[in-house]
Amino acid sequence: MSSPPRLSVLDTSPIVQGSTPKRALLDTVDLAKLADSLGYHRYWVPEHHDMPGVAGSAPAVLIGHLANATRRLRVGAGGVLLPNHPPIVVAEQFGTLAALHPGRIDLGLGRAPGGPRSSVEAVRQETARTAKTFREQLDELRAFFAPREGVRPRAIPVLGGNVPPMWLLGSSPASAELAGELGLSYAFAHHLNPGAAGEAARGYRERFRASEHATEPKMLVSVSVIAAEDDDRAEWLAGSTRLKVLSRVRGHPILLPSPEDAAAYPYTGEDRAEIAARSGSVLVGGPETVTEHLQAVLDETGTGELMVTTPVYHHADRRRSYELVATIADRLRPRESPHPV
Repeated sequence: MSSPPRLSVLDTSPIVQGSTPKRALLDTVDLAKLADSLGYHRYWVPEHHDMPGVAGSAPAVLIGHLANATRRLRVGAGGVLLPNHPPIVVAEQFGTLAALHPGRIDLGLGRAPGGPRSSVEAVRQETARTAKTFREQLDELRAFFAPREGVRPRAIPVLGGNVPPMWLLGSSPASAELAGELGLSYAFAHHLNPGAAGEAARGYRERFRASEHATEPKMLVSVSVIAAEDDDRAEWLAGSTRLKVLSRVRGHPILLPSPEDAAAYPYTGEDRAEIAARSGSVLVGGPETVTEHLQAVLDETGTGELMVTTPVYHHADRRRSYELVATIADRLRPRESPHPV
């Protein structure tokens, strides 16, 4: 019988209504320590720019702090948005992290802008972001992580083997196929596009070619999960993210509201229909229900690792959700497959 899947964490450092970026980052440190004690495998933080509800803007800085605050967790970027940065800078940053925290650093890479166009332009001008294709940028970064004698420029911190595992992030079959062709590990964002998960997993396995980064397919799937003591409590907590999504669809985005405010909102029938149509990306329930949801993801994708993100208002409820998910890990089993990922 196969072993239980690995469980990991994706944390955007959410800024909820009435909170601050500092509080969000301190909560991230607290949650990382909890995940470390509960046996979670990885803890990834993203790169976003000028997004009012997200404090995660500088992954390399935050990763170094989280690695210092924990003992055994792998800590990484989920991910660095490569077009926003010269590849040599990414290699220098993550080579440094790998040297200071050997065997504990991951480098996830994405191509999304990560924020409003005007803000991303302030990070790096579009002419520089698009001067090379994303694949060319990946090739340039890989070259810095595999320096050749006499070839300059070099990313000095990587010398001596300080090279983190590279993961390609995506939410489509196209990104899965690219990861397979390049021989990279692949992280699929089920929480952004649950309907494409199975096709992406199949495409990744079929296109995979062994490389210096991965000798066999390796895939994780990130899932949005709200777990509580029972289904009713979990549904009540999920009201926060549902109202936030509804507000964005209606054209007036808000920070994540409290579940109390969400429960008191005067929803129309049209509002409820909109929420129902957009709720499939968040897996909500008590332990038994969440077990069924997560097992379905494992069965569909064949992955051996689930990366959980939990969009709830109160930090104590977020901690409790991760505690409950950890208790059900032994009930989950990856699908038996001749090509496991």
